[in-house]
This record gives sequence, C-alpha cells and structure tokens, in this order.
Amino acid sequence: MPEGDTVWRQARLLSKALLGKVLNSSDFRVPALATLDLGGATVESSDSRGKHLLLTVRRAGSEELIIHSHLKMEGIWQVYLPGERWRRPAHTARVVLKVPDAVVVGFSLGILEVLSPEQAETELAFLGPDLLGTDWDANEAIRRLESDPERPVGIALLDQRNLAGIGNIYRNELCFLVRVRPQHPVGAVSDLPRLVDLAKRLLEANKTRPQRNTTGTAGRVSAWVYGREHQPCLRCGSHIIREEYEGRPIYYCPHCQPAPES
Repeated sequence: MPEGDTVWRQARLLSKALLGKVLNSSDFRVPALATLDLGGATVESSDSRGKHLLLTVRRAGSEELIIHSHLKMEGIWQVYLPGERWRRPAHTARVVLKVPDAVVVGFSLGILEVLSPEQAETELAFLGPDLLGTDWDANEAIRRLESDPERPVGIALLDQRNLAGIGNIYRNELCFLVRVRPQHPVGAVSDLPRLVDLAKRLLEANKTRPQRNTTGTAGRVSAWVYGREHQPCLRCGSHIIREEYEGRPIYYCPHCQPAPES
C-alpha cells in the first residue's frame, strides 16, 4: 500500500533512471494530456511531497514543467530496459517516458497532470509538514493536530493537511504504539510529541527498506496490528480486532488500546 516511504522510494527510482537525461519521447495515456509531447525535455529532478511525486523537466529554451502524480491505492512507477516485457498490463499504463537506456512507465496512477511550478505549489499548498522532507517541522505538525482536539486521532493522522505521508498502515501502527484506538479524540492522546516523533522515525527507518517493518524486529511479523486480525498481540497475547471505520479498516488490540471513554 503506497504511503510516504513508498513514494519517497519511487522518486529515487525515477531519479536514478532519468535524472539529467533527455527524453526521447513521452506518451501520456490520459485524455487531458494525450497531445502533449515532452520529447527533447531534460529531466531535472524527481522528488516526493508526502504521497505526491513531482518529476521536473525542462524543454530547451523553455520554462520548467512538473509531471505530478499520486499513486492512490494501486499506482506504481516501474523502470524497464528498452524492449523488456512489462510486468503490468499495458492498458493500465498512464504514461510512458523513454530515454536511451530505459523505459519508465507509470501504471494505474490515481492522479497524473502536468503543471507549471507555480501551479504545483498552489495545488500542494494544503499539505502539512512532510515527514520525509528536508523542511520537516515537528512543532508545526503538533500544532495542526492540536487545532482540533475533538477529532478522532485516526482521522487526523490520515489528513495530509496535518502531516504529509501517513496512510492507513502507519495510522494503525502509530495508534497501537501510543496505546490509543483510532477512534480516540486527539485531545485524549497524552503525548502528541511522542506520536509525531514516532511517525517521523518509522517513515525514516522504512524509506530505504524494500519490505516495511514497524516492529523493529527481524522475522515474519513486520507489523504490530495492521493486517493481523485474530492473531495474538505481540505485547499481551490478546487477539487483534479488525473493524471498518470511516470507510477504511482499523486494527487494534482491545487490551493494549482500551476503548475510548464515553
């Protein structure tokens, strides 16, 4: 499932394949961009902002353009050698970028658009501090979370306006680590600075790992609660519970994460 660490790795993958190279051709397979040709443009950077990926290119004698993508639930960028067989169906490709030694394909991208730098800045201005960004600001993330103390913490953590990069896996794991259920109000979290610090540390630890691990231990169990319904809690042995909450699954230990007081 794509979260901030996944997108960080994707940006580095594209940087390795494309940075400093001139595009032989581009093939945008979405109606709004079907006539756009970026052939001849030089790739200047590949960066992540939370769960957003920004690929910057420049045409000769022209201004920069930013290929903005969001993976949503199923998207992925993959890099191939010229002529290599794609590992995903061609009809799911949304963009194909070719350089002399590589073919870069964005499959099933939830968002794909080409923007000016000014448009990109305006569109992403809503994002809170980026957990994996060079300008990470823990105090600002805490301030934003505290601004609505009655809001359920599980919802607040998913809101990219508070801090950018957390998805459903991390919100469940973080709630377990600070011993609250996602339904708890933010104001009931006794140590928000610790919660924010854990979020930063978890994403930093996993950004270079091919397999996400939030428990810090080697072995088959790589998560405290996420995806472990009916399995024993690694702390107390109680069975992990799965519920649907606000349209997405939550996982928690009924003993380690007591029910919110009514």
